[in-house]
Amino acid sequence: MAVKMRVRKGDKVVVICGRENGKRGEVLKVFPQDGRVLVQGVNMVKRHSRPTSSSAGGIIEKEAPLHVSNVALVDPKSDRATRVGYRRLEDGRKVRFAKRSGEVIDV
Repeated sequence: MAVKMRVRKGDKVVVICGRENGKRGEVLKVFPQDGRVLVQGVNMVKRHSRPTSSSAGGIIEKEAPLHVSNVALVDPKSDRATRVGYRRLEDGRKVRFAKRSGEVIDV
């Protein structure tokens, strides 16, 4: 089931619960069908890979997706976690804004 995603690729987010609580990173990829996001340097897991012709084998550490409810956008003004709202500008564009400060996120 697809979830309304209020975070996008490239956004700065902070993890708000779980064992990675408090860690910050940039959203690398968004999975709207699963309601998950991939955050740089957060939720690292180890995968054992077999050697192939293109890559050497070994233990590879990479990011695993987090549920979107466990991350919050970082407010560009106060640098703290914030919720996201939507509003229309005078020219008719629909943009996201930080509810904590009222700052527009999309430029």
